[in-house]
Amino acid sequence: MAATATQEPKITDPDAVVFRFDGEQTTPADVIANMQKYQEEQGYEQDTYSLGGTVEALEKKAAEVLGTEAAMFVPTGTLANHLAVRRHCGTKGRAVIQEQAHLFVDSGDTVQRLSGINMIPLAEGRVYFTADELRAAYKRSVTSRVMNPIGCVIVETPVRRQGGQIVPFEELKAITDFCREEGIPSHLDGSRLFMMTAATGIPPRDYAALFDTTYFSLYKYFGAPFGAILGGTSKFVEGLYHDRRMFGSGLPTTTLVAGLALQGMDGFEERFTAALRKAMDLFDGLNQLEAVSIQPFEHYSNIFPMKLAQGIDANDFAARLKKRSVFVFPEEEAFGDSTLLHVNTTIMRRPNEDIVGVFEEALS
Repeated sequence: MAATATQEPKITDPDAVVFRFDGEQTTPADVIANMQKYQEEQGYEQDTYSLGGTVEALEKKAAEVLGTEAAMFVPTGTLANHLAVRRHCGTKGRAVIQEQAHLFVDSGDTVQRLSGINMIPLAEGRVYFTADELRAAYKRSVTSRVMNPIGCVIVETPVRRQGGQIVPFEELKAITDFCREEGIPSHLDGSRLFMMTAATGIPPRDYAALFDTTYFSLYKYFGAPFGAILGGTSKFVEGLYHDRRMFGSGLPTTTLVAGLALQGMDGFEERFTAALRKAMDLFDGLNQLEAVSIQPFEHYSNIFPMKLAQGIDANDFAARLKKRSVFVFPEEEAFGDSTLLHVNTTIMRRPNEDIVGVFEEALS
C-alpha cells in the first residue's frame, strides 16, 4: 500500500521505487518471512562451521553458475578478495590492481597490513588499466636491480567508484591472456557480477572463465544479510577454509544465510534483465521532460547519471519525489554534476507511466 499523508514513505515500502542499491532493501520481518518460505519449500540442512549442509548446496550452485570446479562461502567480499590474492601470491610480494578498486581504496590496506603483499595501483582515476600498462608494470617488476615479480593481478568490474562502469570484455581478455602468457594468476573482483551480466548479456561463466578465481557478493542483490562466494579450481579451494577460519571467519553456522542466498539467486538473472530493459524504456520517457537528462556511461552499467536543468535544486526535487515513494539520493550518489540512478528490481513495482508522472509532477 502507498504511504498515507501521515506516514513518511520508506524505501522498504512495497510500492517504493528506489534508485539506489543493487537489490531490494528488506526489513527484519522480510528476512524472517523469506527464511520461513525457504524452510517450507526446500528445507534447511545444518552446516558445521560453514561446512556441509545448505552451505555446501550453495557452494555447488555457485560453482555451477560460475563454471568453476569449486566454490567456497566467505562472510565478506573483502575477505574473499584477500584470501584469493594471498593464496595466488604465495611468497611473491606484489599484486596489481586498479587505483579505483574497492580492495585498494576502501579496505584499510588489509592485504598490505595482514599479508605483507604490496598493491601496485594502475589506471589512476580511470575504470581500467590496459594490457600494455600491465605489461609495462610486469617488465619493471622483473628487470629492476632487485627482481620483485608480480604474484597476482586483480580486476574489479563493475567499478563502483566509477559509477559502476564495466571493464570491456575484450580488455579483460587481453589482460588475462597476458597473465597466462607470463604465468601470473588473475582474480576477478566481480562483487556485482550479476549486474554486469544483465547489462552486457555475457553470462557469469564467460567472465569467470577468463580468470583463475572469481568472487561475487551474496548480500548486495540476493537478499542475504551478508556473505560472498569465491570460486576457482578444486586445487585452489581445497583447504582454504582453514585460512577463512584463521581470519576469524569460521562462523559456527551460516545455514540460514545460505538458504536466503539460494532463494535470491533463483531466477535473479531473468528478473534483473527485465528490470534493466524496463529502465531503458523509462529513461527514454524521462528524457522527454525538458528538465531531465539521463544518459548511459561510456562503459555500460546498471547505474545511470541524471542531470537536472540549471536552477533546479536536486535536494528539493528528491524531497518531492519521495512524497510519491520514488527515491533518488543527490547527496549520497553525487557524481560530478549528476545524481546516480541505480537500476534494481524495485523498478518493476510500478508502471513506467506512473513513474514518469511522478517526475513530471516533482518538476512542476
